Amino acid sequence: MIAVLGTGLLGSGFTRALLRQGNAVHVWNRTAARAQLLEADGARAFASAADAARSATRIHVVLSDDAAVDAVLAAAAPVAGQLVVDHSTTSTAGVIERTDRWRAAGITYLHAPVFMGPQNANDSTGLMLVSGDRATVAAVSPLLAPMTGKLVDLGKRVDAAAAFKLLGNLFLMALTAGCADMLALAKAMGVPAADAATLFDHFNPGVTIGARVKRMLDSAYEQPSWELAMARKDARLMQHEADHAGIALALLPAIATRMDAVIAAGYGGHDWTVIAKDFVR
Repeated sequence: MIAVLGTGLLGSGFTRALLRQGNAVHVWNRTAARAQLLEADGARAFASAADAARSATRIHVVLSDDAAVDAVLAAAAPVAGQLVVDHSTTSTAGVIERTDRWRAAGITYLHAPVFMGPQNANDSTGLMLVSGDRATVAAVSPLLAPMTGKLVDLGKRVDAAAAFKLLGNLFLMALTAGCADMLALAKAMGVPAADAATLFDHFNPGVTIGARVKRMLDSAYEQPSWELAMARKDARLMQHEADHAGIALALLPAIATRMDAVIAAGYGGHDWTVIAKDFVR
């Protein structure tokens, strides 16, 4: 029997997928109605995390943050021999502390965060990350592989999966904020949002990510494809358009501040990826 603690959007998707794969699943959620809805799919809902987890061979935790994970696991009171798989996005320090604490109690705790939406969890697609003790990862991976489209093992560092989840989410935030700033700038210049979006029918900046990161890692700044000073000039033009229209941009001012600092250090003639120079040494 498998227990799922936390049946929000992702937890509900995981539960339905596990049920379709023929597993018996016990569920619990702080808002009991969310867990009870899954009884129509064949799950058994419980009023307490401890009752849901009792006698489970493995416990999947899908919660909001470190505090929630710690509180729910304390309430669930897993016993020696049980496996806890935590899919929550949490801090690296929290993962290290929980791994050590539960190991001392005879319980295997493995952090396995995901890059998934609710439909991915339901369809067993998307990406799941694991890391840590080699024997634990080897033993648990066959149990997790059916829950995801791709299971990525990031090595023996216990908190690597947590770190990479935060890295990925930061990139998604920056990407989304960049899109929002682009639409804000379009509004400032009188370009309808739908028209602005057609830019990506012809222009795919995603294909340049690998090359940009490689240039940063190689510190290959001295033969620029776009000089930092020229990029800063363009940022100034963008900010002027937004200011003239009275529209605030969220991301561009922070980028401009970083550009100014690096230009002041003497790198205006270098490739604009030099803004990463302090972080790759």
